[in-house]
Amino acid sequence: MIEGKEMGAIGKSQKRIDALDKVTGRANYPGDIHLPDTLHMKILFAGRPHAIVKAVDTGKAAALEGVKLVLTAVDVPCNEYGLQIPDQPVLCGPGSEKPYTDRVRFIGDQVAAVVAETEEIAEAACALIEVTYEDLPVLLDPFEAVREGSMLIHPDKESNIYQSYKIRKGDLEKGFQEADVIIEGEYRTPVQEHAYLQPEAGVAYYDEEGRVVVVAGGQWAHEEQEQIAHALGLDLEQVRVIHPAIGGAFGGREDLSVQVVLGLAVVKLREMGIEQPVKIVWSREESIIGHHKRHAYHIKTRWGATKEGRLTAVEVDLLADGGAYMYTSNKVLTNALIACTGVYDIPHIKVDARAVATNKVPGGAFRGFGGPQGAFSAECQMNKLAEELGMDPVNFRILNTLNKEGLSSVSTPLPGLVNITDVLERCASESFWEKGKSGWQKKALEGSPRGFKRGVGYACGLKNIGFSTGYQENSWATVELYGAEEIERAVVRQAAAEVGQGTHTAIAQMTAEALGIPFERVELISADTGKTQDSGSVSASRMTFMAGNSVYGASKLALKKWDDEERPAIATYQYLAPKTTKLDVETGEGTPNFAYGYVAQAVELLVDTETGQIYVEKIYSTHDVGKAINPDQLNGQIEGGVIQALGYVLTENFIQEGGFVKTDKLSTYLIPTIQDVPPQLIPVIMENPDPYGPFGALGVAEMPFISLAPAIMDAMHDATGVWFDDFPLTPERVLKGLGKL
Repeated sequence: MIEGKEMGAIGKSQKRIDALDKVTGRANYPGDIHLPDTLHMKILFAGRPHAIVKAVDTGKAAALEGVKLVLTAVDVPCNEYGLQIPDQPVLCGPGSEKPYTDRVRFIGDQVAAVVAETEEIAEAACALIEVTYEDLPVLLDPFEAVREGSMLIHPDKESNIYQSYKIRKGDLEKGFQEADVIIEGEYRTPVQEHAYLQPEAGVAYYDEEGRVVVVAGGQWAHEEQEQIAHALGLDLEQVRVIHPAIGGAFGGREDLSVQVVLGLAVVKLREMGIEQPVKIVWSREESIIGHHKRHAYHIKTRWGATKEGRLTAVEVDLLADGGAYMYTSNKVLTNALIACTGVYDIPHIKVDARAVATNKVPGGAFRGFGGPQGAFSAECQMNKLAEELGMDPVNFRILNTLNKEGLSSVSTPLPGLVNITDVLERCASESFWEKGKSGWQKKALEGSPRGFKRGVGYACGLKNIGFSTGYQENSWATVELYGAEEIERAVVRQAAAEVGQGTHTAIAQMTAEALGIPFERVELISADTGKTQDSGSVSASRMTFMAGNSVYGASKLALKKWDDEERPAIATYQYLAPKTTKLDVETGEGTPNFAYGYVAQAVELLVDTETGQIYVEKIYSTHDVGKAINPDQLNGQIEGGVIQALGYVLTENFIQEGGFVKTDKLSTYLIPTIQDVPPQLIPVIMENPDPYGPFGALGVAEMPFISLAPAIMDAMHDATGVWFDDFPLTPERVLKGLGKL
């Protein structure tokens, strides 16, 4: 743990540095940026799930008055991009050197782009583009996708399996022989749309240094810069990425959307002698079909325990629907692999995990990143076992939790401070349990209104902080100190994206604390590849941890120069996190992560047994955060995460039929509103410093999502006596479960 002078900059709810601009409307989101002589772009999407593009006739579109440029696959220098592997064409169609870039693999693939004087003209021109398709069979079932001989969605690959992992720990057969109780379960988790407030948008232009500048919302400016430069055939320094104000991300901006075609447009316009900016703003419908979603998972599992309550064996089969392209399916699968056995000390484990290609909207990063899917099956199994054994679910968990010495599913101890039991007990004591001589037991519940049934539920989980499995986690920062006798101004350059989570404010607080100066003297320059070095992505609950360590290191180096009378004193520092390892291909053994955050959640709800409507009345979400840098922002993260998870479990029903999205509007895809927020949503904060965190801090952004679904299922069972193994729990699904439909 790194410490600083006690200036009081951290541990206080400092006002967000972007708050005033956002509430007054001064903050410019991508759609708000209006440059002189701006041209407008619209994209022609495939609109079909699987086909070969035989021809693209742009003649009528190009002839329309006001049209400046029509782009197709033949215009893309290197027609590929992708965060993990470059398997997606920038524009699908004939004319590229790379094989199979003439195929569309889901309805949101991009086929052409039009640049015109107005958005209306660009849209009209898109309608005039004539595309000749040869439709191909549509593969939608992930089980069919993994069968031998199944049609290949990517013909240059050997199979439809993007990634597979396995864990082999102990002797599974022996473990189940030792079990007195075995519970089998089959679970399905749904697709989820990010539904961020700001749909994809951006502006591109050339700057005074001759660089292609792309201004768009994202989560990792330097990675976006690399992908744009690669696709456009440019040197890295010829591309500059700037993040303006960003209206939410939740993982949905980890993969590119409009950035490459925007850059391509200004490059092609310059070749024509036209020096004008290009702007695009997606509609909500375009956003919903055009960017990735949370993966749907099918999980089949069985768990064994002794009659005394000790877990003996766990077997899990995970199948993730990765959709049309890799995106981050491989990395999401790693997290699901870790989460599917929970936070428990289990001697015998077998897990097989696969992520596969289908002709659906791609699966990708979404808050929790595989953790909620894996935890759903693990925690539902724990609650079912507790019932079968006649044990309280809190006592049952505490009996089996990992400690510092215990071996996790990957046959190594958990890193850092391992205090799962403390989190479990704190959540229980704050919510619906009390501790007696025989351990934890539920308190008596108040009665239910007529026609309703009341229940409480409990679940827990873990989520890694930072990138995993052998990647050398790192983050850069530069600190500049200005003044004469005392530090009058500190400028920190740290490229972290501000997607609404408050990371910029937290970075400024940690810089002030490290320098021992008032918070108000810190200025932040961020998320501009022309002015900052690589911070890594705002994902994996990593940025407070990684940025905090980088600005701390840069601050200490700058202070040394200041003490040596350098004016200004400027220092740059790269923080390197503790090393992790890849997982063994045969056994899964390894050290995949350097830190985890732990969460326990308790829920009280009412079920209307006539309508199937669920009313969540109380949620307790308990987290050990190491150190609360900004308590108000921390509570906001927890509350927002819980409500987003609530939508995942209860209302958000993303429907795809035949490869087409049926819920492409927020009138049919129902996210929670203020009326859906529980009357009592209580964040419970614990602060036990992490040995590697800045000032002891850990990340918390994803943890509120991890265990809410199984906690609600436990409460539903407590209320109705019925276990629900899939969701969302729409009224129709509830009534079917209750045998009333």
